[in-house]
Amino acid sequence: MDGWNDQIAMAVAAGEGLILLILLVWLIVVTSKLRKVRENQRKMVGETGVHNMEDVMQALHERIASVDHKQTNQNEKLEQQEKRLSTLKGRISVHRFNAFSDSGSDLSFSVAFVNEEQDGVVITGIHGREQTFLYAKPIDKGQSAYMLTPEEKIAISQAMQKG
Repeated sequence: MDGWNDQIAMAVAAGEGLILLILLVWLIVVTSKLRKVRENQRKMVGETGVHNMEDVMQALHERIASVDHKQTNQNEKLEQQEKRLSTLKGRISVHRFNAFSDSGSDLSFSVAFVNEEQDGVVITGIHGREQTFLYAKPIDKGQSAYMLTPEEKIAISQAMQKG
């Protein structure tokens, strides 16, 4: 029976050795995977200094909310600037003409300064042999409280086409 006990003891020792070898391989695999998980966590957490993922997610959520708030403010400011820009008198046109048939060239002029809403001013200079007259007429929605001459209407129309 001694031989039988020795064989059983050897088989048990071999089995234990095999189990230990399998556990060692399994431990190496699990350790490798754990190292990869830690590396991925370090990449995800970054330089926040926080080790709890819930805290990291909360911090990221707060940052995103802050960025959304800032973007909303910037969009509002951009809309205000676009409205302001559209009211500027940025469209200009000069129309030269001969006011009197006895003068030889186009020395008279109408200059229109208008914005997108056709608000602005038209300035007309009538050049004669002896004098020059200068007139300014406010423009509101393409119209004026003062009668517009055909030359002034042309200058306004040309300025609006420059959009």
